[in-house]
Amino acid sequence: MYPGAYAALTPDQPAAILHETGERLSYAELEERSVRLSRVLYNAGLRTGDTIALVAGNDLHYFEVYWAALRSGLYFTPVNWHLTAEESAYIVNDSGARVLIVSAQQAELARQLAKGTPAVEVRLAFGGSVPGYDGYEQALAATQPEPLNEQPLGAAMLYSSGTTGRPKGIRHPLQPVSVKDGNPTVARIGRLWGFGLDTVYLSPAPLYHAAPLGYSSWVQMCGGTVVVLRKFDPVEALAAIEQHRYSALL
Repeated sequence: MYPGAYAALTPDQPAAILHETGERLSYAELEERSVRLSRVLYNAGLRTGDTIALVAGNDLHYFEVYWAALRSGLYFTPVNWHLTAEESAYIVNDSGARVLIVSAQQAELARQLAKGTPAVEVRLAFGGSVPGYDGYEQALAATQPEPLNEQPLGAAMLYSSGTTGRPKGIRHPLQPVSVKDGNPTVARIGRLWGFGLDTVYLSPAPLYHAAPLGYSSWVQMCGGTVVVLRKFDPVEALAAIEQHRYSALL
């Protein structure tokens, strides 16, 4: 299944919680906001197989952008915000990203990226204004919360660490299914780990890495709740475990 199914089944259940602030993103909100963003991307001319990139720290917007890409047949490329502007620009350019979405918390890096990524056609910033970028919230508000007629399943396109040269993107072929059909591999993983509606998963690592993003999205595909730490801190992690009573910590 995919998060949209739980928007109808358990609309108020948190799909994600940001531990440090207590911010919550319900399944109903994740569905509506990812639908709106998918329409922004479609109206910008993106089609199956195109790529969008995201530069942000651990933030609930991560899941909105990720699911907007997956329900649009797009590749989603997260960029490590600790990289230099040159290193980040290489990944954005190499991935072929036509859309770049950034957090205002990384405003200086985003500003430099605007100069080094000339092929990017649409730039959006959330959490505040960033020179050279349009407002994310304004873009979403200008669209309708109606799913596109066709919602082919997209995929993450992640980059290696680049220890033997430039980072290399891993671009798996897209499967000829819709987002509602889902990925059969995920269903097997969900059964293996016992993920379900009552799963509460702690993600203390950066979402631009494969495992945190993968496990978080798998939990949401199974209707559970992902609790995100902005960064790992042993005291905060223990406090989060006590507060949220996790059933999964990977």
